[in-house]
Parts: sequence; C-alpha cells; structure tokens
Amino acid sequence: MDLKGKKVLVVGLGKSGLAAALFLRRRGAQVTVSDVRSAEALANDIPSLLEEGVMVETGGHGLLTFRRQDLIVVSPGVPLETPELVQARKFGLPVIGELELAARFLRGRVLAITGSNGKTTTTALVGEILKQAGLATLVGGNIGVPVVALIEESSDQTWSVLEVSSFQLESTELFHPAIAVILNITPDHLDRHGTFENYARAKERIFAAQTSEDCLVLNADNTPAASAAVRTAASVYWFSVEHPVDQGAWLEQGFVVCRISRDAAVETIMPLSAIPLKGSHNVENVLAAVCAARLAGAGAESIAQTIRNFHAVEHRLEYVATHNGVEFYNDSKATNVDATAKAIAAFSGGVHLILGGKDKNSDYTQLADLLRERVSAVYTIGAAAAKIESHLRGIVSLHSCETLEKAVNAAFAAARPGEVVLLAPACSSFDQFENYEHRGRVFKQLVNECRNWKV
Repeated sequence: MDLKGKKVLVVGLGKSGLAAALFLRRRGAQVTVSDVRSAEALANDIPSLLEEGVMVETGGHGLLTFRRQDLIVVSPGVPLETPELVQARKFGLPVIGELELAARFLRGRVLAITGSNGKTTTTALVGEILKQAGLATLVGGNIGVPVVALIEESSDQTWSVLEVSSFQLESTELFHPAIAVILNITPDHLDRHGTFENYARAKERIFAAQTSEDCLVLNADNTPAASAAVRTAASVYWFSVEHPVDQGAWLEQGFVVCRISRDAAVETIMPLSAIPLKGSHNVENVLAAVCAARLAGAGAESIAQTIRNFHAVEHRLEYVATHNGVEFYNDSKATNVDATAKAIAAFSGGVHLILGGKDKNSDYTQLADLLRERVSAVYTIGAAAAKIESHLRGIVSLHSCETLEKAVNAAFAAARPGEVVLLAPACSSFDQFENYEHRGRVFKQLVNECRNWKV
C-alpha cells in the first residue's frame, strides 16, 4: 500500500486511532483525524498530532471531511454503521480498520487469538511462551499495544502474537494469521452487532484469508466456535477439557497432553495441578496456548516451564488483597455474562458479587443457577443496575449501590471471614469509567482503603 501523498481520514482517536494517524503521517500521507468528542476531552493527544502535521476535527464528523479522502481508517470503537461511514462506502471510498492497515505492513508471521472470553490471558501466555522458547516475538492488538505500533519492530523472523476483537475483525480484508485461535463464542457486544449470528461471523473473519498452509485452533467444547471448522480452508486443530482430539491439546488422566498431527505421538506437557491460574476456564486458555505455541515451534518442556511461572494478567480474576479474612478479586475484564459466570464458578461459595456498568443487551438471568449456588449477595452499580435487578429479583439478595465505592464498602461490610468480594461486572465500563482497566484500578485502590472502613 503506497501512502505517500494520499489523503487519509482516521475516524476515532483512541489508542489505535492515535497510533494509526501517526503511522500514516510518517509514511507520507496527508492525515486528518475526526472524533465526536470535544477538543477538551482530547487535549492530551491533539498536540502530538498537530506537531506531526495531522489535521484534527473534534466535536462531530463533517460529511465533507469523509468525502475528500482516498482512504478511511476506522478505530475499533467506532461502529461501521456510523452514518458518515455508510455514506463513504456508498461513494466507493475504501474503509478499513487499524488491524487491516497494520496487516498490510507487518512483517513476519502472525498468531492471532480471538474469543468472547480469555483472549488477553491466552495472548499474554502465548507471547511469553514464544519469548521463553527463544523465538522473536511481539505482543499487541486489543491487549494494549496497537498493531501498527509493532510494525517498525517486526522482521521476517518475528511472530506477532495479537489479541483481536470482533470490532477489529469486522473491518478486515487481507488480514492473514499463520495461526488463528478462536477460544469460544458466546453472546457479547449485541448492542453493536445486533444479533449473535452477526457477532459470530465477525469473529470468524479471523480465518477468512487463511489457506491450507495455515492453522486454525478451535474449542471442541464450544459449539459456535467448533462449527467454524466446516467454513475454513485452514488445517484445523482442537483443544478440549472434555475428551481427546485428533490433533491439538486435551486433558488425559490429570495431565495436559498435546499431539500436533494425527500421526505424531502424544506428548505429556504438565500435570493439570501445576497450572497456577485460578478457574476452570483458565484450563481451556492453557490448552489453547499449548496447542498454538506448539504449532509455532515452542518445545514441550519450555511450554510447561513458562506456564508454571505465569501469573494472572491484571484485571483477569486478579487476587488483590485479604482484609479481615475477606478475599478481594478484580475481574474487571469480565465485561459479559459468560465471563462473569466463569469468574463465579472459580469459587465454591460465599461470593459477594459486584455487577453493573453499561449494558450490552445482555441476559443476566443466565447467571441464576450460579448465583443461587455460590453467591451470597449482588451489589449493582452503573447504568445497567435497574435491568440487572429486574432480571435477578427473587434469585439472590440485591443491593443497589450506584457507584463502585459504595458497592465495595457494602460488600466488605457484609462479607464474613472466608468469603470473597468479586468485581466481575458483566458489563462494559464506559458509563462511569474510561475503560475496564480504569475500573479495575479504582477497585484495587478502594480495596486497599478497606482497612479504614471496617473495624
């Protein structure tokens, strides 16, 4: 893609948008950034853009701004059905995402991981395994470092391990992972995609450009993910906690085992008991990581050693502290119902659960059985509180708290020694926080102040 002298519009100034704008400008494009937020809200980013010669439009999108471009690059947080983007496509203007832009320039091979839950943990684990195995490895994508920011560091020998979301994938065309992983597909982001079918098809864009020379790793225990096997040209590998698979990773007599081809011998990787991550869902993540890393060339012993030394990623069922015998866990990344269910299932009982935030058209009644079995009380916060309470009334003790601070305080006051206060909101954070990381940091700060609240 020749960018020199091209007029390029970047829509949305998040992390990805900022990185894309600077990359495009440094490649010789005439770049404009357009964002609906005010100049005041974007004050931290605007100076660096102006210094590079990037034009900035704030407070809304001008229709003419969209028509005067050779290319439009859209940030993941901006829906493709935004009216200005719809009109731009009608005029024949190419519209791609930051991931697709990066794919045109990234060197080496890509190992991409998607799924409704577990993406960040699995991406971080695979990245660490490949690094410890001595492979040149970069890690980025939805995990925090925009993919375009990896381009300059990449080489023909590099593995780029990428966490990719449905928002990023829906605008891809040529994005081509050598190894793609779909961890699971469960209802999420229905406020954006409209239907579960649309959401699932967006996830499946991860293998749209793959060929028979590539590998696709699927969850044999998750029907929506497993069904993708009939729609791919890639070689399919599996992982399962329930039964052996022809080629991939599974559990056998208390051990993680792997076979990377039907004709190969089964390799014993490590005892199940040696996995340090809490929760049965993390066993799935480990199996997926083992299969993907083995396909990328990491050895069995190196894989096992890295897993043994791996700790939970921040905001993913992260242990925070114990006060007066009450344990606190931060799973702010549990932004959908299925993720929250997995977090609850990691504890045997006595859970004081904080739910709420910005609703994603979710059905919270799906938590009913787990709530009856393991949760002592639910503390609701944010814009989704009323909906959550209407779905869960009569199932569990409910406390309307409005804010995270009030919820932490109320949960700590009610919890007894040996019980758990768990932040696993089942909602996005954008009603009260910048993102799930911000929400998680605030939770941890509040937890560290708990000793001053209760005698």
